[in-house]
Amino acid sequence: MKKTIRDYNLENQRVLIRVDFNVPIENGIITEDKRIKESLPTIQYALDHKAKVILLSHLGRVEVNEDMQKYDLMPVAERLSDLLNCDVKFVNATSGNILEDAIQSLKSGQVLLMQNTRYEDLNGKRESKNDPALGSYWASLGDIFINDAFGTCHRSHASNVGIASHLPNGIGFLVEKELNAFQPILNHPVHPFTVILGGAKVEDKIEVIENLVTKADQILIGGGMAYTFLKASGIFVGDSLVDENHIDYCKNLMEKYPNKIILPIDSVNAKEINENADSMEHFISDFEEKEIGLDIGHNTVKLFQQYISDSQTILWNGPVGMFELKPFSNGTKQICELLKKSKAFKIVGGGDTSAAMMRFGSSDWVNHISTGGGASLELLEGKKLPGIEIINEK
Repeated sequence: MKKTIRDYNLENQRVLIRVDFNVPIENGIITEDKRIKESLPTIQYALDHKAKVILLSHLGRVEVNEDMQKYDLMPVAERLSDLLNCDVKFVNATSGNILEDAIQSLKSGQVLLMQNTRYEDLNGKRESKNDPALGSYWASLGDIFINDAFGTCHRSHASNVGIASHLPNGIGFLVEKELNAFQPILNHPVHPFTVILGGAKVEDKIEVIENLVTKADQILIGGGMAYTFLKASGIFVGDSLVDENHIDYCKNLMEKYPNKIILPIDSVNAKEINENADSMEHFISDFEEKEIGLDIGHNTVKLFQQYISDSQTILWNGPVGMFELKPFSNGTKQICELLKKSKAFKIVGGGDTSAAMMRFGSSDWVNHISTGGGASLELLEGKKLPGIEIINEK
């Protein structure tokens, strides 16, 4: 079991907290602040225990100098000040005397946010490639390191693995919540256990399928990836998205687990992809030339309902259609409605899936929504996360 922020006496200690403030910003305005809010319990705990809090976060990909203004963390500092109801000192630097002096002047119960850690990527990708000197330098600014950025735990960066290599460390409440939510699914799910997988490409989900197919009672396949499975079954799918390199994989998987892989039986199709497209619904045996499959049909929703209604545990990763466009949104909307009625333990991973839920109402009916798409995917693949592995054991 990993150490947590609770395992340390924080009073008068410089506590470096890696948070995930990678939020959407348009014209200097934060358009969605869920990730900031998710970090508040850990930050507030440190402040309540009289720590000197130093926050590190990335924002976007900083590859050229012009990206610095676009991915400036100043708006985040202002929003965080409002949420914490206290002054958040913002330092427009990731190193140097200005940053060091600001940290030196911090008092217990105060919080400082340094500039975007990926500004360091302009100098040979020092952050993203876990430059040893950078990790050591950032560690020298603190006494304790807490990783509460689940969304980057699958990456070995200077601001997580690098710092943790040099300081007493632990995880924050958000990372703890994420791990506690996933462990039952990965280790001892309550059956019947249903996995709903969507998204575009089979390639992106192969390792998830491999890790979960032996644990789940069934995997319901939707989204663009469904048409690769359908073609592997010998069905003509028109001009639908097909991952040609993985047709044999899909065929072998269905032969090995014939009762676990559940495919659509009808499809909402169109000959063009746009908001005003003329759509038609066919059984999957009735595809016409040039048609593109873009959503599951109502008969597939009824088929999936049979499994969802009987489930005790449900994992959903990936929309089952191109929900962003109204003609192809109904399948994903209906899955939301089915899950809302289900009394199963429900966990959702992936930014597109959570975005779909918010588009069609709320997410109050989900037990857990992961804040890290890539990290949650690698957990579901059975991989170790570098940002977690480096943390000290109790």
